[in-house]
Amino acid sequence: MTEQVTMQALQKRVDDYIGQFKEGYFPPFELLARLTEELGELSREVQDVYGQKKKKSTEEVNSIEEELGDFFFVLICFANAQGIKLDEALLRVIHKFETRDKGRWTRKDEE
Repeated sequence: MTEQVTMQALQKRVDDYIGQFKEGYFPPFELLARLTEELGELSREVQDVYGQKKKKSTEEVNSIEEELGDFFFVLICFANAQGIKLDEALLRVIHKFETRDKGRWTRKDEE
């Protein structure tokens, strides 16, 4: 069974890791560029698995899970650098979807 980890604990672990280096977090635009790069790598994996454009034999094979993990790490770095608590930010967004968009989609029990 996998250990349950909170978002706060993940953010702290990333912060502890980054905090051991003099350079610290990259500036916001560099973090955004890194996030975009990781999203591109994730997109490439999704395209290879589900899309029409398969990888060439010379391209490295990664998993969607690995690329999503890389993306999430950089996202946490960005949030930490901005002083954003991701759990609170996500809860606000979920609330928005549950209220503003509650009637937007067809519920399974309405079919």
